[in-house]
Amino acid sequence: MTVRTRIAPSPTGDPHVGTAYVALFNLCFARQHGGQFILRIEDTDQARSTAESEQDILKALRWLGLNWDEGPDVGGPHGPYRQSERKHSYRQYAEDLVTAGHAFYCFRTPEELEAIREERKAQGLNPGIKGDLELPEDEVKRRLEAGEPYVIRMKVPDEGICEIDDMLRGTIEIDWAQVDCQILLKSDGMPTYHLANVVDDHLMEITHVLRGEEWINSAPKHKLLYQYFGWDMPVLCHLPLLRNPDKSKLSKRKNPTSINFYERMGFLPEAVTNYLGRMGWSMPDEREKFTLDEMIENFDIQRVSLGGPVFDVEKLRWLNGQWLREELTGEQFMERMRQWWFNEDALRALVPHVKGRAEVFSDVAPMAQFMFSGMLNLKPEDFAHNKLEEAQVKRVLQFTLWKLEAQRHWSKETIFADIKALAKAMDLKMGDFMFSIFVAVAGTPNSWSVMDSMALLGPDMTRSRLRHALEVMGGFSKKETKKVEKEYAALGIH
Repeated sequence: MTVRTRIAPSPTGDPHVGTAYVALFNLCFARQHGGQFILRIEDTDQARSTAESEQDILKALRWLGLNWDEGPDVGGPHGPYRQSERKHSYRQYAEDLVTAGHAFYCFRTPEELEAIREERKAQGLNPGIKGDLELPEDEVKRRLEAGEPYVIRMKVPDEGICEIDDMLRGTIEIDWAQVDCQILLKSDGMPTYHLANVVDDHLMEITHVLRGEEWINSAPKHKLLYQYFGWDMPVLCHLPLLRNPDKSKLSKRKNPTSINFYERMGFLPEAVTNYLGRMGWSMPDEREKFTLDEMIENFDIQRVSLGGPVFDVEKLRWLNGQWLREELTGEQFMERMRQWWFNEDALRALVPHVKGRAEVFSDVAPMAQFMFSGMLNLKPEDFAHNKLEEAQVKRVLQFTLWKLEAQRHWSKETIFADIKALAKAMDLKMGDFMFSIFVAVAGTPNSWSVMDSMALLGPDMTRSRLRHALEVMGGFSKKETKKVEKEYAALGIH
């Protein structure tokens, strides 16, 4: 048997360090066994998936040195490697399950489903949707002929225990009563993750699925689908989730989670990959600094610890410093610096903003230093404004952050449109609104167009600076955040 692993990201946001972490372990496992590593794009969520996000993911993983044998950009014998391009094949699989009695057509509206969930809660039952939604055959036929919208749901047992074999955790037992009748095919004809994932893994001959532990509760549905289709199930391995230093689940509100952020900050890709390799795994000799090739050579999945690995940016900075000092010659250091930001393209983009303001070349460095910095050294008094109270400043920062987090087409024009709409909805003059944004992004209200700065800095650095500014201002408590979220929703601009 040839070992075949895969990573299957959804192109719905920034390239996440969690994606890179799982990709790294899949790559190492495949290479260590002389197998193949596949990249598949799971874009069944057509409303949120974007081509920009897909390209961001591919670029970020390649930057880290995590190269794949088959994928949407390199091809392969099991393509296409985007689920949206395989749409029509999924319907047949779903309908085959209906014919075999393993799935059913469901015509319930969202309101009816919510009422059923509430009724099950009141009866002390698990609120998940179960098989009692199935209609008589003649009623199903009538509704199909009438063209009523429907989804296809899989059938699951009402009682008993499902046993899942896991490479790290042994046998996991999950009560079938906790598993709902998962939608397999949505009303728009697109498959859900669960159907597409199983079908694609089978057709692409995936032998081992290494994924995050958040998918443990979905494993019974997947096991059941393999049984229904009569296919062999890949070996499962659920990796521990990455954690913030406070042991909470890694999240962008507490830690930069985009791989692009670390590239923009000037981290070495070798150091980031090295650090991700330390997340729950260790070399046999326990050394902290190692290359990707050394990790592959020594990789053993049984050395993965199930304790939640902590992703600590300060520890990553320390490790990156070790790489800079010990692995790069002076010439290599200069070349990496040039590649990072002091390259012709980046400097050319900066020239229009400094040329008209400088009188001598020595003016450029202090004027543009915020473009070459990470998090700025800000103080609460930097945000003091004669027309905005502190509470308003914090809302400007938070609402702008939320609005820009949803922006996938990053450009000066889209940023301006977002901010203009936000200022109007908050009934603030653009000049008053922009003061806090200037300080957060440039460190001063007296810079060139902050829209241009955000376009040049990119989405990840911009968002990180807005989060940092909000932290400097004290942020919001959990109770306050709920209130602020309602205020933001009431603006009606997202």
